[in-house]
Amino acid sequence: MVITVDATKLYKYPFERVVDMHLNKYPTPLEEHVRGIKTVEEKTDQISGIIYRRRIATCNNVIPKFLRKIHVLNVNDIYLEEESWLDLKHRIMNIKSRCLTWAQYATLHEVSVFRESALNPNWTEFCQQGSINVTGVGKLNRLFEVFAKSFFSEGVKKSVRIMETILEQRFGRPYS
Repeated sequence: MVITVDATKLYKYPFERVVDMHLNKYPTPLEEHVRGIKTVEEKTDQISGIIYRRRIATCNNVIPKFLRKIHVLNVNDIYLEEESWLDLKHRIMNIKSRCLTWAQYATLHEVSVFRESALNPNWTEFCQQGSINVTGVGKLNRLFEVFAKSFFSEGVKKSVRIMETILEQRFGRPYS
């Protein structure tokens, strides 16, 4: 069974500021589970001007201790890959993220978009869709899917709060 998580947010800040915050918000004391992000590839298409980045995030393992009794789950680090395509000319950034850890047991994908708002060019729309499908742990598949859905739903909310906090700290109250 595939579990999905969707989120939308309107940031009342310009596109360039929101995208910059997304690309530079971690590590931060506001999120103790993301320990670092490393850009492993970056290139700019000379014709379109689109900037492609592939980054790897190193995160703490948040699987509860009782589930870590399953040997394969008892790891210290979880690795996430993020690919992004930033088009400054059209003011849109597309992002695909996936979990690299435990890929043989589950697929965890997110597709996100930051774009200039149609309501106000000084605002930025954020949309995210995520999916979780656990297939490799037999009768425990559903249990892990429910845990993952809860964790990712809360993670999206926390990520939005972190973005709002950092944007406000750096740039003041949002534009109206």
